[in-house]
Amino acid sequence: MAAKAAVKSVEPSIADLANGWLKSYKLDYKLEQESLNTEIDTALNDYFSKNGGVGGNRPDCKLLLQDKALSFYPVLIEYKGYKNKLVKLDSNGQVDNKTAKNKPNFKNINAYAVNGAVHYANALLHHTSYTDIIAIGMTGYKDENGSLQYSIGVYYVSKSNFGVGQKIDDYSDFSFLRKENFDSFIEKVKSLQLSQEEIDRLKEQREKEIDASLVKLNNDIYQNEKGLGENDRVYLVAASIIATIGIPGKVAPLEKSELKSSSEEGNTDGDILVRKIKAFLNEKKLPKEKKELILRTLQNTLTTDNINRVKNGESQLKRVFTKIVDDLGIYYKIGLTTDFTGKLFNEMYGWLGFSQDKLNDVVLTPAYVAKLLVKLARVNKDSYVWDFATGSAGLLVAAMNEMLNDAKEKSTSPDEYQKKATEIKATQLLGIELLSSVYMLAILNMILMGDGSSNILNKDSLMDFTGKYGFGKTKKKFPADAFVLNPPYSAPGNGMNFVEKALSMMHKGYAAIIIQNSAGSGKAIKYNKKILKHSTLLASIKMPIDLFIGKSSVQTNVYVFRVGETHQKDDIVKFIDFSKDGYTRSNRKKASNNLKDTDHAKERYQEVVDLVRFGKGKLCLFTEREYYEGTIDPKNGADWNQTAPIDTKPTLEDFKKTVSDYLVWEVSNLLKNQNREDERLGK
Repeated sequence: MAAKAAVKSVEPSIADLANGWLKSYKLDYKLEQESLNTEIDTALNDYFSKNGGVGGNRPDCKLLLQDKALSFYPVLIEYKGYKNKLVKLDSNGQVDNKTAKNKPNFKNINAYAVNGAVHYANALLHHTSYTDIIAIGMTGYKDENGSLQYSIGVYYVSKSNFGVGQKIDDYSDFSFLRKENFDSFIEKVKSLQLSQEEIDRLKEQREKEIDASLVKLNNDIYQNEKGLGENDRVYLVAASIIATIGIPGKVAPLEKSELKSSSEEGNTDGDILVRKIKAFLNEKKLPKEKKELILRTLQNTLTTDNINRVKNGESQLKRVFTKIVDDLGIYYKIGLTTDFTGKLFNEMYGWLGFSQDKLNDVVLTPAYVAKLLVKLARVNKDSYVWDFATGSAGLLVAAMNEMLNDAKEKSTSPDEYQKKATEIKATQLLGIELLSSVYMLAILNMILMGDGSSNILNKDSLMDFTGKYGFGKTKKKFPADAFVLNPPYSAPGNGMNFVEKALSMMHKGYAAIIIQNSAGSGKAIKYNKKILKHSTLLASIKMPIDLFIGKSSVQTNVYVFRVGETHQKDDIVKFIDFSKDGYTRSNRKKASNNLKDTDHAKERYQEVVDLVRFGKGKLCLFTEREYYEGTIDPKNGADWNQTAPIDTKPTLEDFKKTVSDYLVWEVSNLLKNQNREDERLGK
């Protein structure tokens, strides 16, 4: 029997048909080997290739089109020549370009037209200033009559959809690219919306990828880059990211090719980086003292002889810069509103040598817990929020996001919203961090998140802080009315000393802190009694024991206060047992996801917020065993961790059940005895 002939690709016919359309529309398209522009060519060359090597990405066809607003849109087209090879989607309906381990799925990228085009589009997101790209796939086959059948997939790849891509519409040719049709096509692109659920899922996916990239970067620098101190590594990451963010139309992102590894005085790789950072900070209009502090700190690392010494035509600085941009570039360039440097902070935790000293309780608050604290502190667009042990600024990032969301929701004018957003970032957030290396991370985090870094202060919040703005209105008190905190637990009273200081400086508002629970049962009596003289304890929430798995295994509680009112002995306190929060955590090094929502976690977190605010009428997922309203003695200070009392007094229902159980047992015994009697008598 003859072997079945292999199906022949009709890709040349597909390419010929499609390129013929583009020619008839009089569009300036470039084929595989041709150059579109230097920025795009370099990006495609630098990005990992479809087969997993480095470089050599060549879309079959590419264009650069402009709409009526004069914005440029790169269009990348990939042709295939087989039936059913247009696009491969995952179970969520997204372009399936990632494996279960969050690695590029080269099998799909190579085999499917749309998947290849979306892969190329991500190269541009990663390595160019373009944030909106059109990715087109086209494939086809010859039917039994020898006629060419084809299908087209048109996708939008951008910062707003995290580079995953969204289908725009169904098309039977490329005439949507024709000059006369392009503006209405772009209008359609702009109207594409992701649902909140899709946004959350994509964010989660991206965050897993960030974790994997950070671990890779950490291991690489630690193992292969000798002579870099702990702080140097942190400052190098901060400097590289600031230099490559850029400011559209004002400061071009620093490209790897601009670092020439020259030993010429004033023109070393370090000098080039410092100049770029200076230009960036000038455009950001940061206060002079803050700008000088950042530059001074980064300059000390960037201009050392060792890091700029040229060996084999390359400085160590260029090599490390390249690794950082290649591994992390896409994540901060697509503008995630995640606590990006919070993740950096957790990964570089090991770099800073905390494990050897008494400050080994510097632990990042998980993003979903940060959000909980912000909601419990009732943060809104008009809040003034401060944090006395800022760390990587994760809590302030969460507060800023909440404030911006609230402003957007309540604003009817885009201009009005922009004005309010600027005000929030410049004047409504204040953070204090003592450790200079962590302080740099906090500043970087706030710059990445849109720059609420103006009032992040490098001070001792207990000794040196007077309650005034650090920059700008330096003579004016910061009018704080919301306080969020995850203090170092090694501090006096497990960190309640920070809480007492902050709340005593506030006149009104709310506070939510997460702290080792022994602070509420005897370790912080002195501070707790002082706090209750000017603030009311509203709630005590017992958190899961494994909340900080892999970093710390202490039992924590969240305490919520109303500030400015003395706690009365009859004030009701809501005690919530939140040890089952709906998440399952693991600490497996190679796991792709160590946090899984296994039991309505998001709904449980919302219910906790509602219970604290509105009381037991909001009970739904929780039972009365997990929610208890009681009182504390303001003169005690060690009775903050109560649980619902177990009622041992029997009810009528208990009595009925006992009688019922007894009767069942009695009847069962009678029947057994009757059976035995029947057997004995031979019935």
